[in-house]
Amino acid sequence: MSGKIVIESVTGARGRGQFVDLGRSFAAREPHSVPQLRSEQLELVDPAKNPFFGHARAQLFLARRGGELVGRISAHIDELALAMPAEQGFGPGTGNFGYFDAEDEEAAHALLGAAEDWLRAQGMTRSLGPISMSIWEEPGLLVKGQDHAPMIMMGHHPAHYRGWIESHGYTAAKSLLTYELDVQAEFPPLIRRIVQSGERNERISVRPVDKSRWDDEAAIILSILNDAWSGNWGFVPFTPEEVAYAGKKLKPIIFEPLNYIAELDGRPVAFMLTFPDINDVLKSIKGRLLPFGWFHLLRWLRKPQGAGMRVPLMGVVKELHNSRLASQLAFMMISQIRHNAATQFGSKRGEVGWILDDNQGMVAIADAIDGKVNREYRIFEKQL
Repeated sequence: MSGKIVIESVTGARGRGQFVDLGRSFAAREPHSVPQLRSEQLELVDPAKNPFFGHARAQLFLARRGGELVGRISAHIDELALAMPAEQGFGPGTGNFGYFDAEDEEAAHALLGAAEDWLRAQGMTRSLGPISMSIWEEPGLLVKGQDHAPMIMMGHHPAHYRGWIESHGYTAAKSLLTYELDVQAEFPPLIRRIVQSGERNERISVRPVDKSRWDDEAAIILSILNDAWSGNWGFVPFTPEEVAYAGKKLKPIIFEPLNYIAELDGRPVAFMLTFPDINDVLKSIKGRLLPFGWFHLLRWLRKPQGAGMRVPLMGVVKELHNSRLASQLAFMMISQIRHNAATQFGSKRGEVGWILDDNQGMVAIADAIDGKVNREYRIFEKQL
């Protein structure tokens, strides 16, 4: 394929459809990629449907060569991220790129250049990415772990994208890790003793979420999350609209024995969410609900027997950070969820993450339960 690369700005529903479909075609080339539901992917880039756009603005781009589509990228600016302290990753002047796919290095550089030009025109002085599009959606480029399929809500990218991004002047800003663990294996004796000690503490209560009042439980969880993660690199707070949106989206994959809230003296202070890996069924239906994919999906959602399990989010309120109680609450929830996943769902494989590579507390917890790093995502930065 030869010819000049032309960059197009995406507008309207038709353009967003082309943007999503091109990403799906790139993903289909990767042997371990899992096709996602097209309707869900469209919703994420639709300003009328995704509440992220209530505090963000974005521009999508497509690249053509000789009339053929050869890549895509997004450039976006999150107003809430701009208001965060610079030492936490975002801050004033930081815009983002995401949804990066390219046929070759020439197309990659043209797309990155277009995203950077747009960010500069918006007054940005730094580009950080890939982040597609919220930090809470799919942050980072996969740089380790291409040899196996991603779990639910995790990205998957070919190894050569890293070199193309770096050759355009980007350097590593942060690494995000996921840890794999054997759900059927008992935890080490020390961890079991810590859990048993917590169970004898009358001040502590660890309970499953009550799905019959899920809206209230989701609000509790996301309130703890906003507090617990507020000092972390890359943190951007959830808005009330995003809390409601996330609660509605997550409800179908919430199973009470897999999601826990910990209370101290009757007050919620910690939580842990665990999602069965819906990628298991999405792969079998090739990401299509029609003609019969919906039937298989609904059947799987009734009881995802044997599914892998991913812990995407957990948190302990900030006042308990750096205390023994924080890790004890985490181990108590992990222990109960692991037991339930193994005995009630027949799960064998679990994954915890993502975890910031320099989050010493969470890395220590993952190591203590015999977790092994199986995937690494990297976020890159460049001064504009």
